[in-house]
Amino acid sequence: MIDARITGEPLDAAGEFARFLGRIAGDGAAASFVGIARPATADGDAVTAMFLDHHPSLTAHSVQTIAASASDRFGASAVLAVHRHGLVEPGDPIVLVAASAPHRRAALEAVDYMMDRLKTEAIFWKREDTPSASRWIEPTDADRADRARWSDDGN
Repeated sequence: MIDARITGEPLDAAGEFARFLGRIAGDGAAASFVGIARPATADGDAVTAMFLDHHPSLTAHSVQTIAASASDRFGASAVLAVHRHGLVEPGDPIVLVAASAPHRRAALEAVDYMMDRLKTEAIFWKREDTPSASRWIEPTDADRADRARWSDDGN
């Protein structure tokens, strides 16, 4: 099962994960990760909001492709990727990824892999708003280095 979605609605990470657990059967492991909007920029300025712009079909396709690749690569029985778009306030969940598999390592690695790819490849344009300015942000060198850990197969 691959469930990959984008949403403009608030993300109920606990509810989504509970529904995910209710749909899996026969696996011995499930893992998840929730990304939360930070309250400060990399420079330490207070963030009042983050805006994630997107292209409906391209963004949805990019998230779906990443989730499917994680399922294939790690043999996960089920994967979930739900990513917000639109205006997000500090402390709000932005993304939830989850995976289930017969054993823990595959589930954990599938989740880690999805996040590394979502951070660098999902088609979103991210803007941080502060009290004094707004700026568009890009993946960091650290994000790209994390992504590079998985490049042995070109995915």
